[in-house]
Amino acid sequence: MMDLTIDPIIENALREDIGTGDITTDILIQAGAKGLGYVVAKEALVPAGLAVAGRVFGLLDPQTVFTALCRDGDRIAAGTRVFEVEGDLAAILKGERTALNFLQHLSGIATVTRSWVDILEGTRTRLVDTRKTMPGLRMLEKYAVRVGGGHNHRIGLFDGVLIKDNHIVACGGITEAVRRARENVHHLIRIEVETATMEEVDEALAAGADVIMLDNMDLSRIREAIKHINGRAVTEVSGSVDKQRLREIAEAGADIISAGFLTHSARAVDLSMRIVAGV
Repeated sequence: MMDLTIDPIIENALREDIGTGDITTDILIQAGAKGLGYVVAKEALVPAGLAVAGRVFGLLDPQTVFTALCRDGDRIAAGTRVFEVEGDLAAILKGERTALNFLQHLSGIATVTRSWVDILEGTRTRLVDTRKTMPGLRMLEKYAVRVGGGHNHRIGLFDGVLIKDNHIVACGGITEAVRRARENVHHLIRIEVETATMEEVDEALAAGADVIMLDNMDLSRIREAIKHINGRAVTEVSGSVDKQRLREIAEAGADIISAGFLTHSARAVDLSMRIVAGV
């Protein structure tokens, strides 16, 4: 997933942390001192963002040697060494926190996504993320979802039509909103409509929506709506989706389950770096 478009994200993170200089490292570590740092998983997890962590050290000192000891998407046990970085000791110390911040956050997303995907195993339902991401980190967070076995919904407002409740109010109804969308997008763009009632589902179907989102419905209403739609549109279940409801929603026949939790609430995993000086 490495691509130089992530450099500004990493550079901003380094500026935020180091600022005008790392006072502690600069006064304690002799210029030219060499060392090795290695990171250990303190819990079972799915790593994501190893290339990002490596790039942190590469931007601080291109001479550092970064070695990933597992791959993004692996399932690793507590105690596993995740990566090593060797070279300028000051650069390693200055980059430690930024590299771990990225890796812990992205691996947390991948780990929780994998645990949800496992629950859906054997069903045809696809788990997707949402736009509920940290500003500036969307591409990285959506990458972590894919690493965990999930799929991406829209990347942003530019790559899909999703007519939500406020759009519907602004247009005076679902029918008019779909009509305007259909007239102004090309034939390869599918149109999705958010619905909260069976009346809205009926209107979205009649208007020719390609995808119907069933938003914040209870399980009995989800079952009723999916049965009523009967394959005439792709069904997406969203809103108040949690791990406990996943299997039931999938078995109700949902094509897609979308969950903001994957990106906005995934807990950072526990990783720790150890330093070996003078190597």
